[in-house]
Amino acid sequence: MKPAQIKKNTNTGSHIKRSLGSRIFDGINISILLLLALVTFYPFWDCLVVSMSSLKSYLSTNIHIWPGEWSFEGYSYMLKNIDLWISYANSIFITVAGTLINMLITIMAAYVLSKKDLRGHRVLMFLAVFTMMFSGGIIPTYIVVKDLHLMNSLWSMIWPTAINTYNLIILRNFFSDLPAELEEAALLDGCTDIGVLFRIMLPISKPAITTVALFYAVDHWNDFFSAIMYINSRAKWPLQLFLRSMLFENDAAYSGSGESLFLLGQPMKMAAVMLAVIPIMCAYPFFQKYFTKGVMMGAVKG
Repeated sequence: MKPAQIKKNTNTGSHIKRSLGSRIFDGINISILLLLALVTFYPFWDCLVVSMSSLKSYLSTNIHIWPGEWSFEGYSYMLKNIDLWISYANSIFITVAGTLINMLITIMAAYVLSKKDLRGHRVLMFLAVFTMMFSGGIIPTYIVVKDLHLMNSLWSMIWPTAINTYNLIILRNFFSDLPAELEEAALLDGCTDIGVLFRIMLPISKPAITTVALFYAVDHWNDFFSAIMYINSRAKWPLQLFLRSMLFENDAAYSGSGESLFLLGQPMKMAAVMLAVIPIMCAYPFFQKYFTKGVMMGAVKG
């Protein structure tokens, strides 16, 4: 067959005529996805618009597409509130320290359980998965935290969640899929097991590790239930508990100047919401390329 004819046939095959039903199906799928994207995006956009609107503009309409009257008083008011910065510092400490501890424990546990020659590794995995279906419960966990003298401490929001079974499974599956020859070659060169893990396995496991770290960081940043359970002092409140209390209780004590929260109303509340979202929103784009790849590579096989 002549090259020109091959090229002609290739071009013809690349423009296959699609049936009417296939095009209708694609149109419906695209419409549904666009609707879901709009439903997901609009609440965030509404918060942003309200946070940059004056109270008068906010009260004048129920649908907020664009600020009717620009105002940044809500942001100015919140940024002067010392309680906001204290809760910010607490959340940053919980997120950073908690994620580091989570990753250290999860990586070591996943690496050990990925060894198929480990005696009882199936039993250990069964016990780990069993905790996903039947947890200890709130009251036993509270008693354990109290007996460990972690009450009213930021560590009470870190140690009880030192490892997550779902994240353990992702990393364990990822390590299991790595070529065994890499580890064997490193051991022959005199590398220890710890050296194999930290010098060989971790550098080639960035997608899965970054994904799991992002999961842990978001969980710690958004956690307010643990703070409700274990934190009594307002000085140790994380950002989410401060935000929840401000949004739902409307207590004048949360204002740095002692004024009522109704002075600025909803725009100030939405400004607080945006200030809570900004850190994760800014960090996520840098990890997005690892996120999808890590989930797929670590969760396909088990």
